[in-house]
Amino acid sequence: MLLGLLLSLFSIDIALAHGVTEGDKGFIQESSGMMLLPFIYLGAKHMVTGYDHLLFLLGVIFFLYRLKDVGLYVTLFAVGHSVTLLFGVLQGINVSPYLIDAVIGFSVVYKALDNLGAFRRWFGYQPDTRAATLLFGLIHGFGLAAKIQDFEIAADGLIPNLLAFNVGVEIGQLLALSAILILMGYWRRTRSFWRHAFAANVLMMSLGFLLMGYQLTGYTLSS
Repeated sequence: MLLGLLLSLFSIDIALAHGVTEGDKGFIQESSGMMLLPFIYLGAKHMVTGYDHLLFLLGVIFFLYRLKDVGLYVTLFAVGHSVTLLFGVLQGINVSPYLIDAVIGFSVVYKALDNLGAFRRWFGYQPDTRAATLLFGLIHGFGLAAKIQDFEIAADGLIPNLLAFNVGVEIGQLLALSAILILMGYWRRTRSFWRHAFAANVLMMSLGFLLMGYQLTGYTLSS
């Protein structure tokens, strides 16, 4: 049920590649100065509709049962993407959104493989999941930075607007995470959870590969 919902979002949004809707972009370009509420809204909207971020978060919490563990990993992810969001925009780092999204797709593949225990079976080694979550949070932040740069916002009020956007991202992340945790809680209480957990992570991995392929193809065609 949960993966079906994410799959629907994925099929709807895959063509956007972290793009900005014309309505949102036009509003921002025609405005200047501090616009805290609009940027909070835009940040929350991006996270709630960001299928790639949601897939990665789903992978991160898939086998986490204690709220303190969920809080730790989500905090690491939030710190990572907050740092590179602010750094990427303020330093004008302009990396192709296609390449960033391809790496984000890889992060989904990585987490699915981690959940399946593939690294221990293949290499006899378990990577540090906390370090990996922070690292991929940093990469996801560059994706957010690419989006905010696409707004072509004015320098007037830039830093407050960036902070507002980041606050919105965190609000959207909490909303999306709450919904995922509620659905996961119901699913985990059913007999089908352990039967389907393997298939769910294989599907998650497949979607990550699909995202990688789509973005790399887009990058090749746009070069």
